[in-house]
Amino acid sequence: MPRLVGGRLAESAGYRVLRPQGTTDWLLVHTRGGRGRFGRPDGPDVLAEPGTVTLLAPGTPHDYGVEDELRSWDIMFCHVHPRPEWSVLLDWPSPAPGIGQLHLDAALQERTLQSWDTAVYWLRSGLPRAELFAMNALELILLCYDGQNPRAIPLDPRIRTVLEHVDQHLGEPLDVSDLALVAHLSPSRFAHLFSDQLGMSPSRYVERQRIAQGRLLLEHTRRPVAEIARAVGFSDPPYFSTRFKRLVGVTPLRYRQGAR
Repeated sequence: MPRLVGGRLAESAGYRVLRPQGTTDWLLVHTRGGRGRFGRPDGPDVLAEPGTVTLLAPGTPHDYGVEDELRSWDIMFCHVHPRPEWSVLLDWPSPAPGIGQLHLDAALQERTLQSWDTAVYWLRSGLPRAELFAMNALELILLCYDGQNPRAIPLDPRIRTVLEHVDQHLGEPLDVSDLALVAHLSPSRFAHLFSDQLGMSPSRYVERQRIAQGRLLLEHTRRPVAEIARAVGFSDPPYFSTRFKRLVGVTPLRYRQGAR
């Protein structure tokens, strides 16, 4: 069974889905335009305006569709069996039992819709391991949503800027002083804030991201290990292999053989 299925729908008046028992997976709906409604047996409908994301937990009855007044609903959606570590990202304010909902600002909505397009591309591509790439895109979407979840620890915008910088510059030097400049903070203040927000040091986070990118390159390219090491920011390929084995449990070559 696929862990993730989804896409984009633009529906008009009369569109309605009824599943009295719900589903065994989670349903995530990001409203791009129009207005949708999520029915509930014991109260008024939960409405979904543009910029609203709605999450239905497993077993929650489904009665959703186009809201009558605007008569159109443009959405990104997915059914997903989440990774275990996503549980903290799925704890949303609940306007009704089994229904979570967040309201995004315009900048975050634009950023996450780009990631939605990436997820849908992979789901439709038919390429090897496409579902893994789509799951990675969805994880980024949920992390971005979490930045506007009032139940979550707010992510300082300076730290969010650093995370985006790390993602875009993994092959470059990324020591604490470099990242502190990106955050416009002193190295000591930056390191303390980063650890408070993410529960790990900046150097540990950078290394984890580099190893994660190395895993993807080992799985999906035939590039030599030394070239991959340099591409993800390790100037010393043997050290990359040492750290990779320490964190993943096998050498890069053995990992590639297993993935193939």
